[in-house]
Amino acid sequence: MKKNKYLDFENLIKLSAITLDDDERKIFQKELEDFLNYSEIINNFPVENLKAASHAVEKEVYFRDDIVKKWDNLDKLLNNAPLIEDTSFIVPPQKGRTADENGAHDMSNAKIIDHEEYEAVIGLEVHAQLKTKSKLFCSCSTEFGKKPNSNTCPVCTGQPGSLPVLNMEAVNMAIKAGLSANCQINMHSVFARKNYFYPDLPKAYQISQFEEPICSKGYIEIEIDGKIKKIRLNRIHMEEDAGKLVHIGAPGIWGSKASAVDFNRTGIPLIEIVTEPDINSAKEAKEYVIMLRAILVSLGICDGNMEEGSLRCDANISIRKKGETILGTKTEIKNMNSFKAIERAIDFEIKRQKKMKKFGFEIFQETRLWDESSQKTILMRSKEESHDYRYFPDPDLLPLVLTKDWIESYNKVLPELPLKRKKKYIEKYQFSEDEAKLFMTNPDYADYFEEVLKFYDKPRNCANWFFNEILCYASSGIKNIIITPYDLGQFLLKIDNDEISGKIGKYVIEKAFESKKSLNQIIEEENLKQITDNSTIEKIIIKILEKNKNEVESYKNGKTNLFAFFVGQVMKETKGKANPKLVNKVLKSKLDEIQ
Repeated sequence: MKKNKYLDFENLIKLSAITLDDDERKIFQKELEDFLNYSEIINNFPVENLKAASHAVEKEVYFRDDIVKKWDNLDKLLNNAPLIEDTSFIVPPQKGRTADENGAHDMSNAKIIDHEEYEAVIGLEVHAQLKTKSKLFCSCSTEFGKKPNSNTCPVCTGQPGSLPVLNMEAVNMAIKAGLSANCQINMHSVFARKNYFYPDLPKAYQISQFEEPICSKGYIEIEIDGKIKKIRLNRIHMEEDAGKLVHIGAPGIWGSKASAVDFNRTGIPLIEIVTEPDINSAKEAKEYVIMLRAILVSLGICDGNMEEGSLRCDANISIRKKGETILGTKTEIKNMNSFKAIERAIDFEIKRQKKMKKFGFEIFQETRLWDESSQKTILMRSKEESHDYRYFPDPDLLPLVLTKDWIESYNKVLPELPLKRKKKYIEKYQFSEDEAKLFMTNPDYADYFEEVLKFYDKPRNCANWFFNEILCYASSGIKNIIITPYDLGQFLLKIDNDEISGKIGKYVIEKAFESKKSLNQIIEEENLKQITDNSTIEKIIIKILEKNKNEVESYKNGKTNLFAFFVGQVMKETKGKANPKLVNKVLKSKLDEIQ
């Protein structure tokens, strides 16, 4: 054995004050010599052209196809829960906070100070659930509304030894979002562990991106009072969603009688879109979220359903004197699940902070909840800083490395963005501002409308039927429109060709939503086609005039408003099937013939 020059074994034994027999001495000496020899080899290794490794061992990045697989041993996951009701984990009740802890101050006589003195500075963090079939790091289904904890497995419930595998489709969707928001797509991004304790986080950390997100910078344009304003983005990063707590007896966990935990949402892929503090009013904040939702829905990567939690918004709000550049102390507001709630919550918080400034109260950095019932914000907890989460790269996930070809493949197929679509509808179709905005903010409606135009080339008439009739029965969304674009296009052609009347058309649409049948099928089954045969209508009119001789005489003596009476009788006789234009023409002719 080659003796290491740095090892004086005998002196080391003396310094250690240990007793070793001969066999132990040989083993100990060999281990020390091997260790020092290896250290010397590493120390002398040429490092000039050595590429740094991201992990101790270079490995290939694993991706997983977006395929759902159900975990069959759900009972084993539930066994470790301290308390179970059906399939829900129950969190014991938490002690409520005092009024002082809730930030309650006696401002009953407070008056709002001059709005010109202070301005609001607002940044938004929007979490958008991606429309993948399976979760971000496991194959559990992302389907909403399933039995609590039924869409779970060892990975998303944080069982020891389980390992995450990245869903490639979620990456594709994040790239689309970044490109549509004019972001820089980073070729190298890293998943990190965000450490915090909360009952809806089974691993006690959330896999997110921190220092190196998938998208940086960028901007989204909104329209305010006819002017375009650019809202800069700081970043878009990927992360997994947490579970969901259902609180009983209070809006939050503090003071609730109990809280049920559902881990179905745990691990669902999210993108978090973070703005710079470029927003200055509640109205601007609402318009920004409306525009962002329209973009994400247009891309087909998020359904935008705020009530189901698919799109969630947190607002960071501070105030400062106009002309100042230093940001004030911010508060974060959560639990805003509608556009109206976003506007009202931010408006309330701005007024609350102005009142506190007016009366000399200090504004603390904290997280607050929006309480819809009281229309107020309520203290949730003191606000953490990023270092409180102890971020570090996730050792189970290699860095995400993209290629130019990967990014470019999506850059070529991006859909028309909302503001551009709105402008087209106003200029090309001569729609009103409100009509164009309705299509802009509901991309599903716009896609449906444009599909109808492939079979029917009269946009104005198509829009009238869509707004006034179709949406009457499908106000809750495109998923409730059971009439196909082709069916609607053919239906409108029948009205233009006088095969059915507009009145019958309204009946047919109502019947279609009730029966789930196609428009054409209802027309055929109920024989609703208009009577357009001249001789048939002529016979009916002659019969009507013979039955109403007194009215005919009055008409001839100058009471011309009786013409509508005769038309009504013909339509009644034909059950509304007679072609109105033809009825008017033949009726006038027959009345003129009478002496």
